[in-house]
Amino acid sequence: MAQLPPAILLMGPTASGKTDLAIALREHLPVELISVDSAMIYRGMDIGTAKPTPEERARAPHRLIDICDPAESYSAAQFCEDALREMREITATGRIPLLVGGTMLYFRALQSGLSRLPQADVAVRARLQAALAIEGLPALHERLAQVDPLAAKRIHPNDPQRTLRALEVWEVSGRPLSELQASAGRAMPFRATKLVRSPPSRDLLHARINQRFLAMLALGFDEEVRRLMARGDLNAEMPSMRSVGYRQVWAWLEGGVDRTEMIARGQAATRQLAKRQMTWLRKESGCHWLDETADITRQAMRIVRQGLQGPV
Repeated sequence: MAQLPPAILLMGPTASGKTDLAIALREHLPVELISVDSAMIYRGMDIGTAKPTPEERARAPHRLIDICDPAESYSAAQFCEDALREMREITATGRIPLLVGGTMLYFRALQSGLSRLPQADVAVRARLQAALAIEGLPALHERLAQVDPLAAKRIHPNDPQRTLRALEVWEVSGRPLSELQASAGRAMPFRATKLVRSPPSRDLLHARINQRFLAMLALGFDEEVRRLMARGDLNAEMPSMRSVGYRQVWAWLEGGVDRTEMIARGQAATRQLAKRQMTWLRKESGCHWLDETADITRQAMRIVRQGLQGPV
């Protein structure tokens, strides 16, 4: 049997230093970087996503950054298609794809494959959005519970985006989302070495998150959101604007909360994101958890080199 080509997956919670490590690895190994981040795909959303700076991207180009307008939607299925294309292109040049980020749904979809879900239907989605405005989210979540109880159990009652998508799938296909998701697609045709970078304690991670949110505001995060609002074609319920941090700053700029409350909510939402990421990572098999007390770059390089000599 032919050996699958290698790939490196560098995962971790937000604010853990994944980008710094990925750039360091590119300076020592024959790798090219692919971003795995559902917010960095959007152009004009730079500060609040902690996107690599122009200087960092000059040193280490990242693929799948700035590929969408914030008014556009982008799915895990689209990510898989785009990422696999980039991985094949990198492999064809004799180098190794290194996928770095914190969107765990994308990592899962890439590794396990996705069932084929119907494409978004503009007319159906508009009708469901109208129903949301008139009936409210609890009524729509209850409707979902009647047609797809498994999906309703998994989707939080306060999550309009996923609730509407599940109802949309039901209306378009006539089949429950949970049923379609149970039929897995094809896994990626690569041999993955999985690295996890995470601070040694939750307190340290939370401190980094809190400080980074303040640093983003100092860099002009609020002005970035103001520019996005001024476009006139975006709203707070769009996937791009529901990204952690953007939603909280948007609410402040609309006058819904004061600045102190906005900061507290933004930091709390980021900590909650990190908690979800850590929950996923602890369940992920085959990962190499890097020791933050040792030389991270050297340690990661050793693990990668061992992985390149892995089984057929």
